[in-house]
Amino acid sequence: MPHSRDLALMGIGGFTGLSIVAWQTMFPWLKYDLQFITTVMDVGKRVADDEVNERYLIRMFEESVAKYPKKTMVIFEDREYTYEFMNEQAKRVANIAYEWRFNTGETVALLMQNHPAFIWTFLGLQKVGLCVAFLNHYNKGSPLLHTIKASKARAVIVGPEAELHNAIEEIRPELDIPLYLQGYSKTTVPDHYISWDNLMLLSPTAEISKSLRSSFNMRTPCIYVFTSGTTGLPKPAIVSQNKAIKMTKVFYAVGGTPNEIAYITTPLYHVLALSSLFSVIEIGATIVLKVQFSASQFFDDCRKHNVTFTQYIGELVRYILHQPERPEDGNHKIRVMMGNGLRVDIWEKFQKRFKIPKIMEIFGATEGTAAFLNTWGRVGSCGRLSPFLNALAPAKSYIVRYDPETCLPLRNKTGRCIPCDIGETGLLIVKIINKDVLEDGFYLGEKAANEKKCVRNAFEEGDVFFNFGDLLYVDKDYFLYFKDRIGDTFRWKGENVSTNEVANILTELPFIQDANVYGVEVPGADGRAGMAGILLKENVKFQLDLLPKIYKHCEKNLPIYARPLFLRFIKEMPLTTTHKQKKVHYVKEGFDPNIIDDPLFRISPEAKSYVPLTTDNIGTLLAKSRL
Repeated sequence: MPHSRDLALMGIGGFTGLSIVAWQTMFPWLKYDLQFITTVMDVGKRVADDEVNERYLIRMFEESVAKYPKKTMVIFEDREYTYEFMNEQAKRVANIAYEWRFNTGETVALLMQNHPAFIWTFLGLQKVGLCVAFLNHYNKGSPLLHTIKASKARAVIVGPEAELHNAIEEIRPELDIPLYLQGYSKTTVPDHYISWDNLMLLSPTAEISKSLRSSFNMRTPCIYVFTSGTTGLPKPAIVSQNKAIKMTKVFYAVGGTPNEIAYITTPLYHVLALSSLFSVIEIGATIVLKVQFSASQFFDDCRKHNVTFTQYIGELVRYILHQPERPEDGNHKIRVMMGNGLRVDIWEKFQKRFKIPKIMEIFGATEGTAAFLNTWGRVGSCGRLSPFLNALAPAKSYIVRYDPETCLPLRNKTGRCIPCDIGETGLLIVKIINKDVLEDGFYLGEKAANEKKCVRNAFEEGDVFFNFGDLLYVDKDYFLYFKDRIGDTFRWKGENVSTNEVANILTELPFIQDANVYGVEVPGADGRAGMAGILLKENVKFQLDLLPKIYKHCEKNLPIYARPLFLRFIKEMPLTTTHKQKKVHYVKEGFDPNIIDDPLFRISPEAKSYVPLTTDNIGTLLAKSRL
């Protein structure tokens, strides 16, 4: 992946003792690495110290309680909850759980919305050495039942909201474990449930003996976080105590202090929200917790609570940017926004309008073995993958060529993976150096899924790499850029088409709010043809004169094979609960006007526009068109 010249010259430089100035003259990209090393070394040392001292997440919490008992830990709906109070509630939970006599590492599932009780319940269960499965509270029916069973939960604690009770009641006959329901007293709790409120009322606040978690080790599961389920049923990704320790260091990467005030609007079952929560616990900071994201209230909340650190996922930034401009837009105390999925087309626009000092795009996966972060502010980048940093890293990372049909790495004549050149999009793989990870797996009880994430004998016999299943590339300065999830690239006319790239081009048009791009099968044609679900801005009414504008824009900015052949104008953008665009349903519907109610159009080079596609003319299109 690095240029062979760079590698060769670095080797020569190592022998000849070049000065830093000489190094930077030969390798201008090296200055970015040198800026990063201090941060990496500090974070790495803190992780290593915690590993040696067995300083687990729950111990960090108890240390912060001892250090800042009267300090506000959580602000929720204008109420403040101190570290001391959160610990008192966690101790009540721990005393309840102690009576269950579950073994260390066994699982209790939480089906709860964002609330301080989510946090103290989790921490209380950690006090007695239990793993916690964070269930997606939007799931219902079979997916919800699957996640509970897949987590091997010994009990489920359900939040007080009626929709959560209804969801669990629907599948209750399929469950044979205790179900604890919040929001009900002992006398009002429905049949088949146990009142959690009553147990909390009666539970003592005595501290549980730390000996109950004496069997903890770095491999002990801390939590299970479920994948979004965009390609099948959700899988429980294992977050070990060791990985949880690493998640607590986010604030140190951005110069955080105990004075940090973090704003969490994403669900606490999402790993990005958890990394902020865990970092708050470690450093003794404060979080402002929101039940759910609101674009109109986002910056008002940040101003009200003097927020210094916040996060984003997927298209949240686009929703905020779509709000009417206000004089106070740039009036806040935010130092850093961290997240993933911020598209290049709105990055600078958002940063400039709201005067955000630093946007830190990250790349990783809950089940992954590495993470990358852009601390330099390079627009569009999610980190770095330079020869120098890779040489220092204990776990080497590579971007390798892949087969778009099988989604697997391509191999050379000797059966080894083929590193990509600079600017070439490929599959990111990271070497697995901790064999415990292979033994424990990335997902709980998913042997086939675990093996699917492994690339064996990649560069030498016996090595094993983690396959992120994502497509990335590096530029000439070795900045790393996310291109697509592997399933978001399709092949048409013998060429690979990036859905993310096409969507970025479409959203440059001033009347398009968002675009969901995907590939659809065409009878008698190889590969998949491009199709885009177009969401217009609120103040834009669909008119036929928009179609030639889209055509001309695509003609100018996209190669012929990447231009969408079909358009459908949608009323809303369907997203997963982690704010990723849903594509499976759209792909299944294809471009069939018999089942699609949205306005549907096909490309017409003759008209230099898109023309209506209806039940009357689709037959002719398929019979005569060569597409």
